[in-house]
Amino acid sequence: MDRRTEGRVGPERRRNLRFPLTAAIEVVEERSGTRIQGRISDLGLGGCYVDTLSPFPVGVVLSIKITKDEESFEAKAKVVYSMVGMGMGLAFLSADPSQVKLFQRWILELKGQQAPAPNTAEGQPTNGDPAESEGDEPQFVLSELIIALMRKGVLDKADGHAMLRKLNR
Repeated sequence: MDRRTEGRVGPERRRNLRFPLTAAIEVVEERSGTRIQGRISDLGLGGCYVDTLSPFPVGVVLSIKITKDEESFEAKAKVVYSMVGMGMGLAFLSADPSQVKLFQRWILELKGQQAPAPNTAEGQPTNGDPAESEGDEPQFVLSELIIALMRKGVLDKADGHAMLRKLNR
């Protein structure tokens, strides 16, 4: 295999729109604890691209921390594209519900839409009503399930996106 195409599998496979964003990222390979720091150059609902000279191989599961404007998004991700000397494409696998809310706000901002104000305290709704946050976990679980079904090809992309839009209303 040509070194320039190492790790590539077929044509472009992105399923979500990506937005240009430069932010710091810290990546930790879970089995070995190997840690690298780099920069992301784009971000989307399904993942991001990391500029790094020494990317991890395709298939490796990572813990990631993306820092933007003094806020950090933490998640689990999998390397889906890797090119030595260039970088790697990551697909997000999972994140805590509070991290998903932060990530959704970032995406809204990148789309040029008004994002809701961040929570006043970690895990607390802005109006202070704890009951308001009780419905977040089932919604998060359903969103993760829909995304997983789309990734596995069980659920059509258009149907899955329609479901996610209805769920997030």
